[in-house]
Amino acid sequence: MPEPAVTRPPTSRRVSSSAPTLLVAPEPDHQQPHADDEIYVVLEGHGSLEIDGTSVPLSEGQAVFVPAGKDHRFIGYENLSVLVVFARPHEAPAS
Repeated sequence: MPEPAVTRPPTSRRVSSSAPTLLVAPEPDHQQPHADDEIYVVLEGHGSLEIDGTSVPLSEGQAVFVPAGKDHRFIGYENLSVLVVFARPHEAPAS
């Protein structure tokens, strides 16, 4: 019996992650917009993530998505530890 054909989408995402990052108040967050989509997962602590001027409250166990190119920074945080997952679009290999 022939193997079923595998269909790949025209684009996919390259995913990577970083080690947990610890932000301790009052250390300011000076990050700039990135070329990658990002997912922040809160490992402990609390605070807010401001995305294009909109504040998103964060606490342990929550995750938030930040699209590539969006201005964002953590504000009003205490002992905030986050895991960051980056994803950048790239062309899928030819089939």
